[in-house]
Amino acid sequence: MRGLPHLGHIKRRDLKVRHLDLMYDAIEKENAERVLHRLRVDQLQEDRDAAHRTWVRAAGKKEERRAARRAFLEANAALREGKKGLRKVTSAATMHRINDTLSSALTWGIKREQAFAKNWAQLVELPPVTRPKPLVRTPERIEHWKRTGEKPGPVMVWTPELTGQFLDFVKDDWLYELWHSFIFLGPRRGEMAALPWTEVNTDALWLRISQQIVDVAYKLYGEAPKSDSVRTLSLSLESGDNLVSFRAKQEQKRQEWADAYVETGRVWTHESGEELHPDWISRRFTRLVELSGLPPVRLHDLRHLAATLSLLAGTDIKVVQEKLGHSSRQITSDTYTSLLPEMTRAEAESVMAVVPRDVPFEVRTALEIPETAWQGDIGIFFTHGARQLGDTWAVGAQTQPDSDLLGMIELAGRGQEDAANASVKWIRDHCTANGLELVRVENFNDRYPEEQRTDFSLTHFTIARSKAPRVDGWALPQGLPPTAGRSARRASSGRRKAA
Repeated sequence: MRGLPHLGHIKRRDLKVRHLDLMYDAIEKENAERVLHRLRVDQLQEDRDAAHRTWVRAAGKKEERRAARRAFLEANAALREGKKGLRKVTSAATMHRINDTLSSALTWGIKREQAFAKNWAQLVELPPVTRPKPLVRTPERIEHWKRTGEKPGPVMVWTPELTGQFLDFVKDDWLYELWHSFIFLGPRRGEMAALPWTEVNTDALWLRISQQIVDVAYKLYGEAPKSDSVRTLSLSLESGDNLVSFRAKQEQKRQEWADAYVETGRVWTHESGEELHPDWISRRFTRLVELSGLPPVRLHDLRHLAATLSLLAGTDIKVVQEKLGHSSRQITSDTYTSLLPEMTRAEAESVMAVVPRDVPFEVRTALEIPETAWQGDIGIFFTHGARQLGDTWAVGAQTQPDSDLLGMIELAGRGQEDAANASVKWIRDHCTANGLELVRVENFNDRYPEEQRTDFSLTHFTIARSKAPRVDGWALPQGLPPTAGRSARRASSGRRKAA
C-alpha cells in the first residue's frame, strides 16, 4: 500500500466525503499492519539479545562458544532482514494534519477556481487527538521502572536532581554544551542542528532560532520553522560561557584536522566539523542515558524538562510559551498544568511554615542539632510523629531513620496534621532562640498508606545558620554595571574549559 495514491485518480467534480473516508480507512488498515510488523521486530530483537547473552556466557568453552556465536549471527541477520520496510504508525495527530492541509487546499480551490462543490474535508470524522501529558520521574516510578523495565507513560521528565546527575555524567562528552542547551533552552533538535554561528551573540547573551533541519528518508533538508517558532532566546551567563567554550573546542579541532576539517558554519558539529543529523543527535542522547543508568527519557522530553524548570523558577507561562515556540499559550498550559502540581507538591506543603498553628506541646528532650546534620551552613533533618495512647503523640527529630534522637516533644493531637504543626512550631521556636533561619518545610504525611495516616506523621526541615545578605546599609550603586569584567571572565572560562 506504500506510495499508492488515494485521491489522485478522482476528478475534482466527483470528489465526495466518502472518498476521504476510504483514504483514512486505508491509513488505519496500514497502521494495523505496521503495528504487527513492529511486534515481530521486537520479538526478533529479544531473540538477538538472548543469543548475544548466551554467547557472552560461553566464554572459555570453545565448542559451545562457536555454536553460540553462530546462533547470534543468525539472529542478528534475521533482525536486519525483519527491520526492512519498518515504518512508523500514522498517528491521529498526523491524520488531523493531513486533513487540515487537504481542507486548506479545497478552500483555496473553491475561492479561486470554484473547483469543488464543498470543502469535504470539514465533514470528515477522525479519531480524537489526545496529547500525552508529561509525567515526573518520581521515586515510585523509578522503582517500578527498575523492577519491570516499563515506562509509566510515553512522555517522562527528570526531576532537577536527576537532571543534575545527567549533566555531571556527560560533562566530558564532546557535545556537553549541546545537552546543556537542550535542558535549559528547550529547542527542537532540528533547530539546534541548523543553528549557525551568525545567529548567536555570546556578549549580548542571545541566540535566534530562524531555521531548522528536517530529514526525509535520512536526507537533510533546510527550511524555515513555523512563524511562531522563529524566536530569540536569552542566554544565562553559564549558557553563554558554554557557547564560548564550544567555539574554542571547535577552533582547536579545526587546527588539528587542517584541510580535512569541514566548514559548515553550524554551531553544533562533529569533531570533524560535519553537521549533525537530527536523528543521530537523538540516538547519541539515548546512548548516553543508557550509559548513565538513569531512568530513560527521550531527547524531545528535554523540551518538556526545560519548560518545567522554567515554571518551577516562577517564570510566567506566557514567557515559557515564547521560549518553546508554541503557537498559543493554551498549548503550553494544557501540556504542563497537569505536571506542575506534582513537581510543586513540596512547595505547596511549605505553606505550613507561613501560617503558624498554635498546637500546645511539651518538650521531653531539648533539641540539639549535631554538626553531622549540617552541610556547610545548611542543616537538614526530619521530625517523625507516632500516636501513643489515645490522642497522645510523640514527635522526635532525627537526621536519618536509624539515627539517634536530636530531641523529642509530646502533645495531645487529633491527627497527623496536629503532630506536623506542633513540630513546625517546635523547630521555629528553636531557630528563633538560636539565631537560625527556617528555610523550608516539607510535609510528607501523604507518603504513608491511607490506613496508617491516623497514626504517623513525617515532616522534613531545611534550616540555615545565617540569613541571606540584605541591602540595608549599602551604598547603592550608580550608573551602569561594568561589563568588561564579565566579558573577561567568560573569555577566560572558555579558554580554561577548552584547555
